[in-house]
Amino acid sequence: MAQLGNSDLQHFRSWLASKTPGMHLLGMANLTDFHLADSIEILTRTPATLDALLRGMPSVWVRGNEGTDTWSAFDIVGHLIVGERTDWMPRVRVILDSGEARPFDPFDRFAQERESQGKSLEQLLDAFARLRTENLAALQALNLQPEDLIRRGTHPALGVVTLSELLATWAVHDLTHVHQLSRVMAHQYREAVGPWKAYLGVLQCAGHST
Repeated sequence: MAQLGNSDLQHFRSWLASKTPGMHLLGMANLTDFHLADSIEILTRTPATLDALLRGMPSVWVRGNEGTDTWSAFDIVGHLIVGERTDWMPRVRVILDSGEARPFDPFDRFAQERESQGKSLEQLLDAFARLRTENLAALQALNLQPEDLIRRGTHPALGVVTLSELLATWAVHDLTHVHQLSRVMAHQYREAVGPWKAYLGVLQCAGHST
């Protein structure tokens, strides 16, 4: 599985730390709670988190879903791959190159239904790890400055957004699907737990993702 090596990760963290101090001094409300280095800490860990939880697991955990028109763990990983290819870094580049003049291309939230066909979960996990490593390296290469984070782009549904909001959303999107993954997996034992279901919050969670 492709991952940043220890020396690469340490170098990356040092670079990110150099970008964080003073960002709050910009006085921009949308930067108050955003720190690039903190977001990267999430983004760096997600591939290994999914790999540890899913690789080699039996079908009940990988292919089980929550019913009609819901996603399995396999679907979730496929969706994250599509995001790495077509969403996050492409939109970063649109903001930096074109600003608000060029709207982002719409994101196909269901492209994984086509693109994951005929692939194993292990192939998807490897692809996600590789793409995330490449994207984080590309993000580092941009050498973003504090003033870049307030640059604006146009989302096709949400309207004007900033680069900091896009990068924060990238991290929270990961967390959203880690949350979804635990919920979907827990759902497979919703009856097996018997009366303890009343105490298991993950089985009561309606969720906020597909």
